[in-house]
Amino acid sequence: MPKLVTLLNGPNLNLLGLRQPEIYGRETLDDVAAKVADLAEELDLGLKALQSNHEGQLVDWIHEARGRSAAIIINPGAYSHTSIAILDALNAYEGLVLEVHISNIHKREPFRHHSYVSSRADGVIAGCGTEGYLLALRRIASLLTA
Repeated sequence: MPKLVTLLNGPNLNLLGLRQPEIYGRETLDDVAAKVADLAEELDLGLKALQSNHEGQLVDWIHEARGRSAAIIINPGAYSHTSIAILDALNAYEGLVLEVHISNIHKREPFRHHSYVSSRADGVIAGCGTEGYLLALRRIASLLTA
């Protein structure tokens, strides 16, 4: 049975491809999930892709990943900069955590420069567009086989 990776996307990522395409691109979240699923299959990993605009739902999914998923890829969206609850949930999770940001948060507004999630993440990928999700999955595969 393949090792499971949980892919979590936070608020407004359901609007990917529509919301600020000059920053986030034109791919939809479904496009991204399909590409990540294809790569997961290639790497012999399972994938569970989820998105919510609600902080508590993301926390619940992190809790559900405990003991089930070998890794979490998370793009917390704006919760990166505000959610101690998501950080606390990730701190209670025993697997790998890779944080992804489509845009380079360090080149944007100053309030976006700090991510609570980064202090728990085993790696952070920012500014690589939606390819960052694929980079994160490849890194997870590498770490799981090391």
